Amino acid sequence: MGVARYIKNEKDAIEEVIYPSGIRVKPVYGPEDLEEVGFDYKKDLGDPGEYPFTRSLHPLGYRSRAWTTRQYTGFGTPEESNQRFKWMISHGQTGLNVAFDLPTQMGLDSDDPKARGEVGRVGMAVDSLRDFEIAFQDIPFDKIGSGLTINANATVMLAMYQAVAEKFGYPKEKISATPQNDILKEMIGRGAWIFPVEPAVRLVGDCIEYSVKELPRCNPVSVCGYHIRESGATPAQEIACAFEICRAYIENVAARGMKPEQFVGRFTFNLNVYGNLWEQIAKFRAARKIWARMLREEYGVQEKKKLFLRGLFGGGGSGLTKAQPENNIIRGAYYALAAALSGAQTTALCSFDEAYTIPTSRAALLSLRTLEILMEEVGLRDTVDPLAGSYFIETLTKQMEEKILAEMKRIQEMGGMIQAVASGAIQREVARQAYEFEKGIQSGEITKVGVNKYTEGDHPEVELHEYDESWAEKQIERLRELRRTRNDKEVTRTLQNLEKVTREGKNVMPALVESCQAYATVGEMTEVFRHVFGEWQEPNLF
Repeated sequence: MGVARYIKNEKDAIEEVIYPSGIRVKPVYGPEDLEEVGFDYKKDLGDPGEYPFTRSLHPLGYRSRAWTTRQYTGFGTPEESNQRFKWMISHGQTGLNVAFDLPTQMGLDSDDPKARGEVGRVGMAVDSLRDFEIAFQDIPFDKIGSGLTINANATVMLAMYQAVAEKFGYPKEKISATPQNDILKEMIGRGAWIFPVEPAVRLVGDCIEYSVKELPRCNPVSVCGYHIRESGATPAQEIACAFEICRAYIENVAARGMKPEQFVGRFTFNLNVYGNLWEQIAKFRAARKIWARMLREEYGVQEKKKLFLRGLFGGGGSGLTKAQPENNIIRGAYYALAAALSGAQTTALCSFDEAYTIPTSRAALLSLRTLEILMEEVGLRDTVDPLAGSYFIETLTKQMEEKILAEMKRIQEMGGMIQAVASGAIQREVARQAYEFEKGIQSGEITKVGVNKYTEGDHPEVELHEYDESWAEKQIERLRELRRTRNDKEVTRTLQNLEKVTREGKNVMPALVESCQAYATVGEMTEVFRHVFGEWQEPNLF
């Protein structure tokens, strides 16, 4: 469910406002509303930079440091992606958020018959370390951090990132990477999964454990409520699912003998900014509070920085429309405003043409400039948490907190997130809500400007980022050349070692780094896991 519902109230001759999370909004708020929800300044709000961090993670907020801009980038071959990376950095982007094509996400080499027609289409095609060498040529690994938007085989991509950085002369201790690495959200809300639930979660745990021990600047998981929201969850369900997914990963790593204090500070989040402005702001403020309390009260985490809810708040693509596409520029600006007023650390803003295609360079630059205008002209960096103390916002934040906690409890009553996903219970609910939302759009019960209301006017053509068939040909030829020239004995040795450590239940990351260095392909490494783990059979959702 995406936007607020406005229902005519004949008795009072006004519209009744109901947010997707189920919160009913009053026409006017005052001090009595804060009393009704039990608002306590120290417990619920506090000072900026102080527990429970409702207002901000840092005492001076954006006055001390602007949010990081990290637009989603990557397409075609590594050559094309390298050019776009450099272009975005030269225009002010301060971090990379790397897109991979579907074959790479699914562990298929570019010449696999299943990859036909998809090589380089929605992200960068990667078959081996050679592709990373091209894609990241001249990128300063010690200054630019990279988000790697990959999940089912995130271990492979992080290993490859380490291997390419070391080949370029950067010690692994200096590199900063954040693989998305959230397989449970794929099973709930997106579909790019490969392995059954439990071994898939094991690989997430391997990545976390290895990063804590070997990659001090890497964030090994970015728990992604974003796609769960895009798939039909309410804002409260988005946060609840994200935190219960975290619980599953925490318990997996804790079972290895590590204390949460050692690794939860490396967790990051990818959360959605789409829908009603006020509900989004309340969602993020409540989320920071709940996360800090969960870690301190349930897992005994004490160090202040390890209680931070860190991550990327991204403008939601499902809010965009093909109809009247230039309206998406305005939508994106308000998503960015919500992120800024929420205290986002990092923001990636959807581009206006994403309802059609991956962003063109013009659209991506407009999104970047939108964020910069908020920073440099509009005044979003003038003071910390400018909405603090608002009767409405503080009441709404408390109500959102209650909704999120209720959803978290419901998931726990299902047996926890792993059980809820394995049974399909979460997926069924999200799919049903998405269906009901779409019916509401089609009937006009839910307003979408330019789609079912105010549909008159111009419908300008959108410049598309065209797919080039030659990208696949070039990528396949490079893969064939790699296979002709690499040391096959070394590849075989490293893959056999990978299978051995996988079967023995050991951490797979060192063996993956070694396989990447030998130029084993993504498909070959993933096939080892397929052979050991099998593939997940999705439960019937209907």
